[in-house]
Amino acid sequence: MCKSVEGYNFRQAWPVLGKTALLVIDMQNCFAVLAGPIINNVLSLVGACRMRSVPIFFTRHGHRDPAKDGGMLGVWWGELIKFDSREWELIEALNPAKTEVVVDKNRYSAFFKTDLDERLRAQGVEDLIICGVMTNCCCETTARDAFVRDYRVFFVADATATANKDLHLATLKNLAYGFAYIVSTQQMIQCLHAHEPTK
Repeated sequence: MCKSVEGYNFRQAWPVLGKTALLVIDMQNCFAVLAGPIINNVLSLVGACRMRSVPIFFTRHGHRDPAKDGGMLGVWWGELIKFDSREWELIEALNPAKTEVVVDKNRYSAFFKTDLDERLRAQGVEDLIICGVMTNCCCETTARDAFVRDYRVFFVADATATANKDLHLATLKNLAYGFAYIVSTQQMIQCLHAHEPTK
């Protein structure tokens, strides 16, 4: 995937330990089918970040009262993820530690009406690694919102997933063009461990 967007992904940078956080977007039971092909890469990123004491934030999408908090998502999709349901829960394999934050949200962006930005700023975070689902909805919207808040965004191409390859690739190209550094799981893990990722 990184090769497919290299014409747009010509800027290079790498996150700085001590100023970096990992965002794991909506890896919930509702999206288990989409998440299946990337779960091992996501778990590898989580493991590498835990080893290097990189803060990890998990997001969880859900609606307490869709008639009141569904907004255009309800109009667009019809059926929404019900807060506190089985579908709303994070995939069991992720198993967030007690020290890791779970951010509940009800819009595509993890920044919309949440305290995520404040939590990141409080920890001195300037660089964000993004993985999870769906590439072209919650992951992309969160990446764009992070960029306009002046975070450097590292979007992991093979640790994000969506409904099909066309949508996935379109997002990677758009983000590489104007919002994020597109990287692979292997590159990011190597960076976290050695600060000398392969190109």
